[in-house]
Amino acid sequence: MGKIWTIDHIMLTSSHRYRDIERTAEYLQPEKCMPPPIRTSMDKVWFIKDGCGIACAVVTWMLVFYAEFVVIFVMLLPAKDLIYSTINGILFNMLAFMALASHFRAMITDPGAVPKGNATKEFIESLQLKPGQVVYKCPKCCSIKPDRAHHCSVCKRCIRKMDHHCPWVNNCVGENNQKFFVLFTMYISLISLHALMMVGMHFLYCFEEDWTKCSSFSPPTTVILLILLCFEGLLFLIFTAVMFGTQVHSICSDETGIERLKKENPTWEKTSRWDGLKQAFGGSFSPGWFSPFSNALYHKVPSDVEPASSELNEYVTGKLVGNVEVIEVGKVEE
Repeated sequence: MGKIWTIDHIMLTSSHRYRDIERTAEYLQPEKCMPPPIRTSMDKVWFIKDGCGIACAVVTWMLVFYAEFVVIFVMLLPAKDLIYSTINGILFNMLAFMALASHFRAMITDPGAVPKGNATKEFIESLQLKPGQVVYKCPKCCSIKPDRAHHCSVCKRCIRKMDHHCPWVNNCVGENNQKFFVLFTMYISLISLHALMMVGMHFLYCFEEDWTKCSSFSPPTTVILLILLCFEGLLFLIFTAVMFGTQVHSICSDETGIERLKKENPTWEKTSRWDGLKQAFGGSFSPGWFSPFSNALYHKVPSDVEPASSELNEYVTGKLVGNVEVIEVGKVEE
């Protein structure tokens, strides 16, 4: 049994009378909330080891490569118009590359995870909270939860401004990687639309010409490959276009998907639409908004806080509200 941090003190009440109090912060017991471990070089790489998410991510890449195969080898290479094939080939490959790069960045970028196991006595003291101020602790990952942070059961971490957990990118969508997720949905929508347009034009070309000349594959194989690509493009166009719209709406309204689902009353000062876009995509409008290789404006959260130099003059109490333990900090008489 670890040592329980207990403070026996005398507190000044509103009627200026003293009474004895004893506050036991059980959630700060060492066996329940250990200090966060020392990070190694391997810990700096963010990757969620979830079987379903990894499978969905692999399927996503395979579907893009399938579209690449059909577009290049079934439609563009057999085409007689070299300019048409060159322009559409370059455009489609650029969009596919940007989509996969955005997907990769969304998957390996820390979405805004709160440091794990920082709900310790030392960390609480270092915060130097004001009397009566309330902070929240997640009992699942033993972390002090910032405002608008939510716990993800898949990532097993509290995520700042968590919108949702997306298995297709095998990661949460939070404040640090929302830009990459938005770009991923946008570029997938564009290549899906582009593929559908090329499929339609290729069908017309094959109907006008001999089916044996419009493709290097047999007519039945060509039809099957084009129909499968048509279904894939239509499905992903609808899905990603809707996701793109909801994400842009969340950014402009400064309300995450979880907050909208829970119908939470805003306790934060909402930003304007333009400020929200600049915050999510990285500064003023520029070509970098559309690049998965430029970062968003990350919220800097201090990882190492200098401990308070003054003696402890606060008591900490805890209670469970739903799935969140509330830590209340109040002034005690010295």
